Amino acid sequence: MKTSRLIRSALVSVYHKDHLAPILHQLHRLGVTLYATGGTQEFIQQEGLPVVTVESLTAYPSILGGRVKTLHPKIFGGILGRRENESDLVELEEYQIPSIDLVIVDLYPFEETVASGADESSIIEKIDIGGISLIRAAAKNFKDVMIIPSRAHYPWLLKLLEEKNGSSSLDDRKLMAANAFNVSSHYDTAIFQYFNQDLHLPSFKASFNEHAPLRYGENPHQFGAFYGNLQEAITQLSGKEISYNNLLDIDAAVQLIAEFQEPAFAVIKHNNACGVAVRSDLTDAWKDALAGDPVSAFGGILIANKVIDKQTATLMNELFFEVCLAPGYEPEALAMLTSKKNRIILINKQLAPLKQHFRSLLNGVVVQDRDAKSETASDMRVVTKLTPNAEELSDLEFAVRIVKHTKSNAIVLAKNRQLLASGTGQTSRVDALQQAIAKAKHFGFDLSGAVMASDAFFPFPDCVEIAHAAGIKSIVQPGGSIKDQESVNAADNLGVSMVVTGIRHFKH
Repeated sequence: MKTSRLIRSALVSVYHKDHLAPILHQLHRLGVTLYATGGTQEFIQQEGLPVVTVESLTAYPSILGGRVKTLHPKIFGGILGRRENESDLVELEEYQIPSIDLVIVDLYPFEETVASGADESSIIEKIDIGGISLIRAAAKNFKDVMIIPSRAHYPWLLKLLEEKNGSSSLDDRKLMAANAFNVSSHYDTAIFQYFNQDLHLPSFKASFNEHAPLRYGENPHQFGAFYGNLQEAITQLSGKEISYNNLLDIDAAVQLIAEFQEPAFAVIKHNNACGVAVRSDLTDAWKDALAGDPVSAFGGILIANKVIDKQTATLMNELFFEVCLAPGYEPEALAMLTSKKNRIILINKQLAPLKQHFRSLLNGVVVQDRDAKSETASDMRVVTKLTPNAEELSDLEFAVRIVKHTKSNAIVLAKNRQLLASGTGQTSRVDALQQAIAKAKHFGFDLSGAVMASDAFFPFPDCVEIAHAAGIKSIVQPGGSIKDQESVNAADNLGVSMVVTGIRHFKH
């Protein structure tokens, strides 16, 4: 079997014409016959190159407002005809169907049209039919035909034409066939997701074309990669390559800091906050966030929700940290923070996260909506005789937003909109509370008048009693236990106020 194929004819049907001209001229120099439709045909003619119209080949005009142009046996027969199949060759000759050796397609911009906020009729017209059919047909017949399924592959094709003078190997064509089905599957996934956004058909599909290799996964013996357009979410200004574990912490940091509008700083370690503070001034926010746990902050992820200034950067620079994110940096601050070459300095573009969260599990995938609920004081129902004062309500609101992003079982202790300590990832809520109290005392915090947030209800009054003994004056919890009243009674007896939100924030 002959595996090398010389390109003698090419069908070109593209939406975007940029970077196409050099390929067309190279094909012409190689003596390749060009077939094209509509706008592509006009573009080729404007380049001063000969072109055969698809209409002259099929004897049919473009119809239905351009919906039907290439969908014809003389086109698809020329693509799908097997060059070493005698029966195919006889039929191609009988019906005067010329062979097509190269197909170049760039699909209608469906995703871009959806993202633009266009109306449904405009979106529907950007569902490519002819183009996607050409891609699939040419890819199926890769033993004989080369498919270029998007403009992203133009540089590869141009290099091949220049280096091999219009010939291609079987490996070349198979490579492009794989790329073609990648393009078509991504395109179809985007269309399905558009139609399914309100229907919720029980099918999971996700597709990301962009790819960022990572040094490794969570550990050096594990493969790691990020699929998606990372540049849409963050911009790296300096530092070493971002790791898998860095990305996990970066995501946790970005989700947490989005909870706050006033100047806020947070320190993340192993997906949990070890320091958070909200202040009128970013420098003060940094000081108080660091004070929450200066030991754990070592080698941590720092994130601010405002532009980092020189004064704040000067203080930050005293700490060894791995990653810093902010919406921007003053020039002097940036120069200071980037002075250590391995530090990863990022701009957080504050991109809205995906609406769904998914992960592999057993032999499938679990999917859930992202936890987009953030309670305010208005969501808190007082269940005790004592009502929290305005300052306590502010702290309760602050604390519940942190506990939402803390691994279960989780307890957060806060005062004056500063994280004093948290208990994270414990198998017992009592253990989580005791861990938080011990950490707060270790770093010299006075818990008198502080508040406590829990990610889930209290099935027993023991946590209320322990918290009161430590100085806690107000508690926020979701409620929902059949023994809620026992905890409420304990709070009443101890002079502690308690509010419930009705929203649980487990983060396993």
